[in-house]
Amino acid sequence: MKWQGGRRSSNVEDDRASSMRTSSGSLGMLIPIIRFLLGSKIGRIVLVIGVVAYFMGYNPLALLDGGASTQREPTDSPQEQEKLAFVSAVLAQTEDVWGEIFKSAGARYEEPGLRLFRDQIASGCGFASAQTGPFYCPRDRKIYLDLSFFDELANKYKAGGDFAQAYVIAHEVGHHVQNLIGTLEYVSALKRRARSEAEQNALQVKVELQADCYAGVWAHYLAKAGRVLEAGDIDEALNAASAIGDDTLQRKFSGRVVPDSFTHGTSAQRKEWFKKGLVGGNLKVCSFEP
Repeated sequence: MKWQGGRRSSNVEDDRASSMRTSSGSLGMLIPIIRFLLGSKIGRIVLVIGVVAYFMGYNPLALLDGGASTQREPTDSPQEQEKLAFVSAVLAQTEDVWGEIFKSAGARYEEPGLRLFRDQIASGCGFASAQTGPFYCPRDRKIYLDLSFFDELANKYKAGGDFAQAYVIAHEVGHHVQNLIGTLEYVSALKRRARSEAEQNALQVKVELQADCYAGVWAHYLAKAGRVLEAGDIDEALNAASAIGDDTLQRKFSGRVVPDSFTHGTSAQRKEWFKKGLVGGNLKVCSFEP
C-alpha cells in the first residue's frame, strides 16, 4: 500500500501518552484509596504528587498491579510516529473517497474523528479497553483505536499487512457513514422491538456486514485511482475479514460455533460483503433487508 506520499488527516487525536495504563482491577481498587487519601492533609499531598507524576509520563497506578503494567514504546519514538502517520494517511483517504461520494449525491460528508489510545479510554459511548477492539461511537462520531490490535491481528490471527490494517479503519469509517445516513438509528429502533437476543444479534450482523461492504467501496475507489494499492493488498483485506469472522473466532477460542450469538458475521460473509463493495463501488450494492 502506497500511503506515504498522501496527505494526512487533521482529525486524528493521539491520546496514547495520556491513556490510563492499568488494569480494570486496579481501577476498582482506586476509588476507596482516593477516599482514604482525601481524609488527611498528607493524603491529599500524595494525591497531588500522583497526578503530577501521571502527567509527566509515570504511572503510579501500576503499583496496584505489582508493577505488572506493560511498558510500551514512547509515543514520540520514530516507530510510533510512523504508526500515527499511517493512521492519519488512511483516514485522509477515507475522507477523500466519502467526501466525493456524498458530494455526488448532493450532500456534505461530515468527517469522523479518530482517537488513538493505549489500554483504556473514556469515550462518548462509555469506558472502553483495548480488549474491546477498534470501535466507532455514534454519540461523539469518533473512531477509537488501540494500535496493539494491529499486532494482535498479525500475530494471533495471522492477518498482517498495512492494507489489512487500513481495512479495519475503513470498516469503522463505514459505521460512521451508517450513522450519517441514519442506518444506526434505524437498526437501534428495530433492536428495541426485537423479541430475543438472537434477533438483536442478527440485526447487528447486518450492520457489520454493511460496514465491510462500505470498506469495499472505499477500496474500489482506491483501485480506480491506481495510485495507492499494490499487488496483494486486496488479499490482505480479505484475509483480515476472514480471520475475524464470528465462526472462525468461536472455533478458535471455544471449539464450538453458536450462530445465534454471531454479532459480526461469518468469515465467508465478511469476505463476500467486502467484495460486494469492491466490485460494485456504490452504496446501493451494500443495502440490506432488516
